[in-house]
Amino acid sequence: MNAASAPVKRGVAISRRDWMVLALLVLVSLLVPAGLNRGLVFIAGMIWINAVFGLAFNLLFGMSGVLSFGQAMFFAAGAYLCALLLQSQAVPFVLMVPLAGLLGAALATAVGVVALRRSEGVYFAILTLAFAELVHLLIANTSVLGRNDGLAGLARPRLGGATWGLDLAQGDRFYFAIVVTCALLIAFVRWLQGTPFARALQALKQDPDRAEFLGIPVKRHRLAIFAIAGGVTAAAGALVAPWAQIVTPELAHWSNSTNPILYTLLGGSAYFWGPVLGAIVLSCVFYATRTLVGLSDMVTGLLLLGVVLSLPGGILGLVDRLRRPAPEALTRPATPREATR
Repeated sequence: MNAASAPVKRGVAISRRDWMVLALLVLVSLLVPAGLNRGLVFIAGMIWINAVFGLAFNLLFGMSGVLSFGQAMFFAAGAYLCALLLQSQAVPFVLMVPLAGLLGAALATAVGVVALRRSEGVYFAILTLAFAELVHLLIANTSVLGRNDGLAGLARPRLGGATWGLDLAQGDRFYFAIVVTCALLIAFVRWLQGTPFARALQALKQDPDRAEFLGIPVKRHRLAIFAIAGGVTAAAGALVAPWAQIVTPELAHWSNSTNPILYTLLGGSAYFWGPVLGAIVLSCVFYATRTLVGLSDMVTGLLLLGVVLSLPGGILGLVDRLRRPAPEALTRPATPREATR
């Protein structure tokens, strides 16, 4: 095997490993209702949704280096669109998630056209935060969207017509629907990261000026990935409406935009499964500290502070460093015992 073919085969192996990890996660998640109570099943469903939320953010931050503080507006847009469609019962559920994704992509395109052309770096992050707060205020002051009370009492949908099909409100059927839908979204994100488009994003992340010189349209690519991330985020948000059976303006609040950032930093932004691991760990921390009134946020903040200061690469970065041999082990001469092995 020559040197040119080695990276290709290594990439294929990594891709296969990712598909195996996804299949294992789906299998374990499908067995969750058999061994856990309804409250933990609800948390498991939210973990899947938050994992997609984090992966969508890392499409921006990890692949193109674009930092956004406004991802919550896309999440809320998908949730509210699904809530309105559930109330009207005019659209089948199989179309609600794709429609939410289209709305999120359209909203992200509109925001990106303004933000990406006017600013970059930290200024872009602040501008997206401002847009998210505008969406939050718009939702909180719109009577059709329930104002500050939101939309409550949402019924879980059916797969099919009103008189036929599968009723997702029975048992754990909607939880299984969340697992399948989120797995498909994760598979899409993983596929996207192996495309030439993703490699072009990595090039412009390292050196935008050189990428522009090589013929890569930097602003167009950033706008495209911003729209894709907004669409995936909105699709994940659409699952929250029937799962929680309530949507509130807090979904668009700036604090919700920090969640995918925390997932990504905790798990490791340089790794595909980093946001997923971060979502799992933080959800477990939130559940373990749920009875600590007033201390839950402090415990979470101290955990994240410790990770940022001592584990700059996240949990997966630490695992990767522990798996690699120490530099001195690679350079020192082998002992007689090691040489005979």
